[in-house]
Amino acid sequence: MTTVRDLSVGTQLPERRFGPLTRTDFVRYQGASGDFNPIHHDEEFARSAGFETVFSVGMLQAGLLATYCTDLLGPANIRRFKVQFREQVWPGDTLIAAARVTRVYSADDEPRADLEIVMTREQGGVAIQGVATVATDALGTDG
Repeated sequence: MTTVRDLSVGTQLPERRFGPLTRTDFVRYQGASGDFNPIHHDEEFARSAGFETVFSVGMLQAGLLATYCTDLLGPANIRRFKVQFREQVWPGDTLIAAARVTRVYSADDEPRADLEIVMTREQGGVAIQGVATVATDALGTDG
């Protein structure tokens, strides 16, 4: 969990890298999610559908971005998490998670911050982007 106690608008949170991702990562996620669409693991099927190779299940990137938020800010502090898929992720891609504070306020008698969250491909492009709201009163504490 981050040791940041006071977040202000414009604060950039530390980046985190995931990957390079492998076809095995894709298959593991498919098994966990129950989405066995062959376009995510069967090379021949993916090519017949017009793709160069297999590509990631989009929820994998959402899960990695959620992991970034919970590891950095603590799962108990997450109040909202919303994402939008932007582009495909391919085997070998390294993803970079980042967040920026866009609003600091109080709601339901607790201090909160809204974050703009994004997962970019190291090779270029935005894989997924979204917003998160976090409670900030317990950040940087052990309790």
